[in-house]
Amino acid sequence: MKWLLLILSLPTENATARMRCWRALKSCGAVVLRDGVYLLPDLGGNAAALQSIAEDLRANAGTAHLLPTQSDAEDFPALFDRTAEFGELFAQVAAARAELRQDSALDVLKQCRKLRKSLEQLIAIDFFPGEAQRQTEAALQALELDANRVLSPNEPHAVQQGIARLEVADFRGRTWATRSRPWVDRLASAWLIRRFIDPDARFIWLDAPADCPKAALGFDFDGATFTHVGPRVTFETLLASFGLETPALLRLGLLVHSLDAGGVQPPEAAGVERVLAGMREAITDDDQLMQVAAGVFEGLLTAFQHETDKP
Repeated sequence: MKWLLLILSLPTENATARMRCWRALKSCGAVVLRDGVYLLPDLGGNAAALQSIAEDLRANAGTAHLLPTQSDAEDFPALFDRTAEFGELFAQVAAARAELRQDSALDVLKQCRKLRKSLEQLIAIDFFPGEAQRQTEAALQALELDANRVLSPNEPHAVQQGIARLEVADFRGRTWATRSRPWVDRLASAWLIRRFIDPDARFIWLDAPADCPKAALGFDFDGATFTHVGPRVTFETLLASFGLETPALLRLGLLVHSLDAGGVQPPEAAGVERVLAGMREAITDDDQLMQVAAGVFEGLLTAFQHETDKP
């Protein structure tokens, strides 16, 4: 296997440069073989990361030599065992789960965002992944789903089926039904329906999925016309069903997915979640909440379109 050795001496009179070097080495997952000798597998962007550290050291009166090497030493991979670090993260997930109640679900979701960021950083330097990574990721995903279900009862379970392509013209002037007190996926889906599918859509809010009228198009509950399919949340199912998968809407779908079902967290997620949570708490009328939240999704779409259009 190919490896990278960074042999260095730190600048003696530049504490800032020394600290920057230590932080950079920790961030990229390098391990210490002995004083001044650091090791990384030659994978991904590791060579570029170490080269950047070496150049920074040389520019600040230190010395650095980056040496590629080949070794089949069995003890090298063991130096990168992240089991203990995943164990600490797993314990934090367990502690957050112990706090999960109806009145704390939103706070637990916020904690999940922080834990997700920590998990992604740890996965990035887990060069030889094992069971610890899988267990921790599964535990966090389960917590994200459970917290969303506490916050949003009757959340649908994903079904495994194909998604048929539908014509927008066949879905105009319809009544659409979903669960009352909508959260992210339902709010975003309602906006998408009225914005791109059925401008004259009428929405009704159900106390329970069983109350859905036969003539209505249900969305975001088990047995609904449009719901979670495979890895897709309802918003993403609607995008696929009606051929709306533009770059900007797909990016919005990733944001909705992260807030509804967990997973990779876009940079906008925490702010959007906080805004929508405040609206949901302040506005008790679901029609009014849908109308106000529509402005958030419209603004996000416009911003994403502008970024997509940049050369």
